[in-house]
Amino acid sequence: MIKAAVFSDTHGNNAPMLAAAREARANVHIHLGDHDRDAVLLRGAFPDTPLYSVCGNCDINPLAPPHLTVELGPVRAFLTHGHLYSVSAWQADRLVYAAQEQGASLALFGHTHHAVYEQLGGVTLINPGTAGKGRNLSFALVTVFDNGAIACEIRELKAL
Repeated sequence: MIKAAVFSDTHGNNAPMLAAAREARANVHIHLGDHDRDAVLLRGAFPDTPLYSVCGNCDINPLAPPHLTVELGPVRAFLTHGHLYSVSAWQADRLVYAAQEQGASLALFGHTHHAVYEQLGGVTLINPGTAGKGRNLSFALVTVFDNGAIACEIRELKAL
């Protein structure tokens, strides 16, 4: 079983993310951009926890790639910020197609600052919401079971 703490859109407000990562005790951390340098802080705070990160539309001279495909146990996951796939509160078709092209059954994305956990076109879509900017801060705790089942909790972050 894999437990992943997924963060996006931290925008330099790292204290809530770091506190949540400490509390979650996940065995993988994922940062989905907009201030991809915040992922460097996450890696430094938890050097023994694997970290996957991608850049977002607010990342100038990004450190991370725009998308990644990774294996989370038996599940292939497509990671991206979402802006390159025109995601919005009502639109994720291009993201679903991109995930399908990569053979991924899970797509993790950010950009909209709104948490999402839904199925579309055979792909589980998860957006953890914003971890750094906005009124309702959140992150996702994603569990991938050995049989390939996926569970997700959208958790509130406490502003510090």
